[in-house]
Amino acid sequence: MFLLMLLYSKYRNIYILAFLKNKMDFSDEDKIRATILFHLRRKKIMGGVHTPFDTLKRGFPSHLGKAADKTAQVLIRKGFLITKPTSYGLQVYLNKEKLKEIEDFIKKVLGYEF
Repeated sequence: MFLLMLLYSKYRNIYILAFLKNKMDFSDEDKIRATILFHLRRKKIMGGVHTPFDTLKRGFPSHLGKAADKTAQVLIRKGFLITKPTSYGLQVYLNKEKLKEIEDFIKKVLGYEF
């Protein structure tokens, strides 16, 4: 994006609009899904490391809390997140076998690369 702003001003608005158009093609659910996966991947929550299910909605606005919970449950059903029941609550972590697919999804939706 930084490169696009330095281009000749005659084409500046066209390039910026094209960049924004690519970011707006995804639904809110996809953005929430990618954000949850990004936070877990960035903190390396996989394998023997796990985190409470309730912390997945942290960082989202309060009106998106229920949507984040529902999206996290969908991620569990699709196999991106693995659950670990414990005596102190449900814990989750990323599925290592689908790590490449997770990273590709994050790159496609959010534009972050690992």
